[in-house]
Amino acid sequence: MARPRAADVLGRVTLVTGPEEFLAERTVRTVIDAVRTADAEADVTQVDGAELGSGAFSELTSPSLFSTSRVVVVRQVQDAPEEPVAGLLRYAESPDDDLALVVVHPGGQKGRGVVDKLRKIGVVEVKSETPKQYELPRFVTAEVQAEGGSIGEEAAAALVDAIGPDLRALSAAGGQLTHDSGGEPITVDVVRRYFGGRAEVKSFAVADAAIGGDPARSLEQLRWAMGNGVAPVLMTSAFASGLRALARYVSAPRGLKDNDLAREVGVPPWKLRTLRTQARGWSQTGLAAAIKAVARADAEVKGAADDADHALERMVLAVTGARTTR
Repeated sequence: MARPRAADVLGRVTLVTGPEEFLAERTVRTVIDAVRTADAEADVTQVDGAELGSGAFSELTSPSLFSTSRVVVVRQVQDAPEEPVAGLLRYAESPDDDLALVVVHPGGQKGRGVVDKLRKIGVVEVKSETPKQYELPRFVTAEVQAEGGSIGEEAAAALVDAIGPDLRALSAAGGQLTHDSGGEPITVDVVRRYFGGRAEVKSFAVADAAIGGDPARSLEQLRWAMGNGVAPVLMTSAFASGLRALARYVSAPRGLKDNDLAREVGVPPWKLRTLRTQARGWSQTGLAAAIKAVARADAEVKGAADDADHALERMVLAVTGARTTR
């Protein structure tokens, strides 16, 4: 959500939907900040839906004796009892000009009825969906630009490899690099310098080495990464993501332009260079065997095996071995 003014949120209902807590929390914060920028004494009330009792919503939205502007945030609206929900819907049809109401729903079927009714009323909806893996570099770019900096596509991807998929951590890292760059563009070298060896040995780098058919390098990087606290589930997730992208690449229609091919495969355009190189050593049979090996390792690191490190080593060897399967 772009940074709004008080006039953009007062007298309106903002519906925040989706499972990504970082983005949802950011939207809530932008509404509060907008109102308090215009009125530093604005009253802010935050409540979970399950805490709303009979008549509670009317009380929350009634005029305050101590402030002119107000913000009311209702989180987990799917847990609200029927009577407060009815009050919320009545309020949404005729909101108070001096109050900004934010309703947060994490997605899913529970409470979907109230979300649909709010949409029908015409409230402002801000979606907080979790970005797909291939969208994360774009997220990094937007975060850096919002801080007044610039970052290349490959540098943004290197930052994702270094930090992982956590949006909060990516946003903080992008802000740090922007602040310290002194107005200079953030490059791959800058990312690697700031994050040391992390960008070289994170889960996606290990996966790329294995899928590329280099067992010695991938095992070396795997052991380094595991020794430095990379979670096993992040490793299996990176392998699964890399193999799915490769499978989509080899089965994509021929003759597509790079931008169209990237959309078809679900990766950023720069990733096509890696996929082209990787695809030369793979058959459909080998890909199927590798995907099965990763699924088995994923189950093992989540509790089916006693030793997660050995499960990951077996996965790496299975994937590099499958590359030659015909």
